[in-house]
Amino acid sequence: MFGKAKNCWLIVGLGNPGKEYAATKHNCGFRAIDLIAETLSCKIDKAKFQGLYGQTTYQGTKLYLLKPQTFMNNSGRSVVQLSAYFNIPPQRIIVLFDDISLEPGRLRIRGDGSAGGHNGIKSIIAELGSQDFPRVKIGVGAKPHKDADLANWVLSGFTAAEEKALAVSLKNAADAALCIVEKGVYEAANRFNGSHP
Repeated sequence: MFGKAKNCWLIVGLGNPGKEYAATKHNCGFRAIDLIAETLSCKIDKAKFQGLYGQTTYQGTKLYLLKPQTFMNNSGRSVVQLSAYFNIPPQRIIVLFDDISLEPGRLRIRGDGSAGGHNGIKSIIAELGSQDFPRVKIGVGAKPHKDADLANWVLSGFTAAEEKALAVSLKNAADAALCIVEKGVYEAANRFNGSHP
């Protein structure tokens, strides 16, 4: 299935479709990939593969930008369809998503790893049959207390102060994804891990 694509990457932003979810913690991946699209003058408006996607180039490299429309828990269905169609291996699939273990404003770049409790990543790992894909984790802050409902937390919004910090980290997340494409995960991690406004 994989191995035919040359110099081609897929960047995925995770979130839930619908205006009611647009400003929630779970939709940071959508917001970050929108910034990449804006930077590269790319429209993410092709409806296929159970998602919305766009195609562009960056530094001579072909990029596909994808926003799965399956809702978060089934994100992998969209990712595997597009990556299989264009023969993009997991190692060249970058996923941007929210992380409750990091405070707003902070990022963490990883080259691979487990789902860490994130249902969107869990779905992608299950569908790809691999966890060897780079990811950019965008901090959204921990639950206010251990008994708080996680689903309610990630579907809630941000305070004004958090939004200010988030604006910087979303831009950094977009830049980090493009840095991975151009210079690799190691360089991106050195530059952006732990970044804070």
